[in-house]
Amino acid sequence: MTMMTTADQLRAICDAQPFVTRFMVRNLVTGEEIGRGADEETPSGSTRKTSIMMAALKAAHEGRINLDEPITYEKRLAEEVASGMFRFMTPGIVISLRDAITGMMVLSDNVCTKMVLERLTLKEVDGYCKALGMVNTHHRFLIPPLALPADHALTTVTTTSAADQLFLLQTILDAQSSPQAQEKLGCGADLCGFAMDTLKHQVLRYGIRSRLPFETLVASKSGRGKRGRMDAGIVYRDRAPFFIITAYTDEVPQTMPDGTPGYTMSLETIGRLAEACWNGFRS
Repeated sequence: MTMMTTADQLRAICDAQPFVTRFMVRNLVTGEEIGRGADEETPSGSTRKTSIMMAALKAAHEGRINLDEPITYEKRLAEEVASGMFRFMTPGIVISLRDAITGMMVLSDNVCTKMVLERLTLKEVDGYCKALGMVNTHHRFLIPPLALPADHALTTVTTTSAADQLFLLQTILDAQSSPQAQEKLGCGADLCGFAMDTLKHQVLRYGIRSRLPFETLVASKSGRGKRGRMDAGIVYRDRAPFFIITAYTDEVPQTMPDGTPGYTMSLETIGRLAEACWNGFRS
């Protein structure tokens, strides 16, 4: 199956739906790329948390924060939070900042996200992304307001692009062995290794993972928003990096014409894109 055939399949998957799908994929074996609206600004959902993690690790590398700092879960941290498990737990639990980063990534826990961002600033995280060259990524809010309408403006949430997130994942991957990539991220080899391990620990299996063989290793961060669903990850085959895919659905209706919830089809679309890459790139 040629790269062009795979590209045709990806376009057909997107064209079959009434909502917008922006994506970028990179075949890590050949270096070839396929994209659709990859440089267009789009709601980031929780895929923004990968850059929050890396900004925090840079601050730790520079000695400005301590990953072993104990943090007490306070009830105030659960306000306006709609993801994760801490919001249902008894205040008083103590975890480390390192564990808060892990919770923010593997369960997308927004109590943990607040814990991390209270030790940074949005300006710092946004500046970190701009310094890396992620020009379409704009960190605007600590936690998106729960009352946002489904047709909210881009300026009311953190935004990114499929190309920005692919660049970030590629740089983290490169940093597993490249001092130049480590320097770009502002982290040493140990912290870059922690970042990759944390991405691999993702427990949510919808989106990219949903149509891949069950034991497929994926280092990823998914997200959800009022306008759509999103997922960004490095897919492995035979324990080696195979391809990177970053996919963002937008303007997703609450209900499809056949009655299926819109978010179900948005996640199915992302899964089909990953499946097409898995089958098309391997042959």
